[in-house]
Amino acid sequence: MTTSVSDLWDAIAFGAAEESPLWGDALLPNGERELDAVFSALSENRFALGLETIYEGYLLHYGRPRLFAPRDADTRLLLGDYLYAHGLVRISALGLARAVADLGELIALCAQLRADGAEGDGEVWAATAAVLGTDGLAQARAALRDEGDPSALDALARGAAGGEAVDRALAAHHRRLL
Repeated sequence: MTTSVSDLWDAIAFGAAEESPLWGDALLPNGERELDAVFSALSENRFALGLETIYEGYLLHYGRPRLFAPRDADTRLLLGDYLYAHGLVRISALGLARAVADLGELIALCAQLRADGAEGDGEVWAATAAVLGTDGLAQARAALRDEGDPSALDALARGAAGGEAVDRALAAHHRRLL
């Protein structure tokens, strides 16, 4: 099953709006939404909706979201948490426990990096998207978490998705961060 670009954004936006009027009120008008897929281009199509849902939650916590503009910090945080959870639900529906575990590790490691003011969140996003569910991330994540070295994650992403695609994703990611 393939997901068209418009279907992907509609699923994220309208799924949230159906879940809560608070999330619906936070939606940007159609003409103001930035429909930029950042990391799903590095992954298998079946993961696109879940990845971009989780990434939108990440942007609500740490950057400039593409679909939402909550009216206050509390709503922003809660909507981000909802999107994290809903993205994990979407991936779990595929029946791939390893992929769900990878995304849980991604969320936790990125929260740690942000709390520490450390670099490397883009590389962990890119590598996770590129090899999601394949058991190939543990050592590379450990190098970032324990030594502050994102190079193994970067190499993993580039090897799986190609250097140009990773460069585009990382550039788009850095433009969205606060």
